[in-house]
Amino acid sequence: MNTPFQTENLAFAQKCFDDIREMSKDVKGVSRQGYSKLETEVLDYFKKIGQELNLEISTDKAGCVWMTLPGKNRELPALVSGSHADSVPQGGNFDGLAGIVASLTVARWMRQIGYQPERDYTVLMMRMEESSWFGKCYVGSLGMTGQLTAQDLALKHRTSGKTLAETIRECGVNPDELTTGKPVIDLDKMAAFIELHIEQGPTLDSSKTRVGAVTGIRGNVRHKTIRCVGETAHSGAVDKQFRHDAVLAFAELAYKMDKNWDKWLKKGHDLVFTIGVVHTSATSAIAVVPGEVSFCVDIRSLSQETLDGFHALLLKEAAKIAKARGVTFEFDDLIVSKPLAIHKGLRKHLVKAAELANIPARELPSGAGHDTVVFGNLGIPAAMIFVANQDGSHNPNEKMKIEDFMQGAEVLWKAVETFPAKGMK
Repeated sequence: MNTPFQTENLAFAQKCFDDIREMSKDVKGVSRQGYSKLETEVLDYFKKIGQELNLEISTDKAGCVWMTLPGKNRELPALVSGSHADSVPQGGNFDGLAGIVASLTVARWMRQIGYQPERDYTVLMMRMEESSWFGKCYVGSLGMTGQLTAQDLALKHRTSGKTLAETIRECGVNPDELTTGKPVIDLDKMAAFIELHIEQGPTLDSSKTRVGAVTGIRGNVRHKTIRCVGETAHSGAVDKQFRHDAVLAFAELAYKMDKNWDKWLKKGHDLVFTIGVVHTSATSAIAVVPGEVSFCVDIRSLSQETLDGFHALLLKEAAKIAKARGVTFEFDDLIVSKPLAIHKGLRKHLVKAAELANIPARELPSGAGHDTVVFGNLGIPAAMIFVANQDGSHNPNEKMKIEDFMQGAEVLWKAVETFPAKGMK
């Protein structure tokens, strides 16, 4: 479909994606660390476009950028759309970036056709949504809403060991202002939040429908570092009954939790369980019974009850194995992100917007987490538009067809154009 919106904005959107890829390319894929100099440069790139569009631009105390096209009635709270500017290490170019480009494309289109919305329309660019760098997701959106903690700020970078607090401070932002429990923005001035994002899974790409309206977003509970401590020994001189093998204890725990996962799925739970990192100690060798293993755990579900229950089961299984094998499991502090049931009225509004644009759309859940969760759990009507993408996400092979993106962006435009004057309840 070549509508005026898609035809007139395709080259603009493509240039944005190409320019940011060039700015942030790595050995493989792209790397845009949150609260880094590069992330700031990406925000500055879009701020320049915002200036050209004569948008009102401000930066909040969390370092996130707000670019507003004034509406007719400035007393009304703004309709906000956007996403995050960072990426995972050596990841794809469209995760997060697609939401920024889409929201800015809509602002550009309104300027092109001389359209002024009833209420302010704001493009929001957030910092550090990805957890890959420090183990904590939604840092920018949690910071602006005053929900970061001292525990979060003490988390260390995946390679450098620098704390999150130090990293934020080096970016010119005072992290102490983000842990007060009080938002650094006026949440009452947000009528709703809509985030466009690539799906990061195969559902849309495996069908003719290229756009989706999200029904819910999985939350997660995580341990960044769990240590299984046994006893280092000579691999030839110590028989099995005398061993306290940390690797085998870890392997047993991983196996049991995998089997428990199967059982919970059969009972109808929405659940995914991942152990994404495993390390033995630096002194490990082929002739040594391993005395230590460290690993991480990521549990996700649309249900907080399921998250809590499966995590409790993890602790229970670890205690049993520890007793039987003579090892200990040491768990670091739990990192929690709540799930979100998408605002029903706003979700239906997105489906209607797709119908108005003559763009087929389906409803589907999000397995990945997004900044939308933060706003939705604070009572702000929040919803998401998904766009099909190829080769997954969080990897350098991530792809997205520009034609699919333009369909998603047009659904966003229709949602903005037809957003009710009375707002969403």
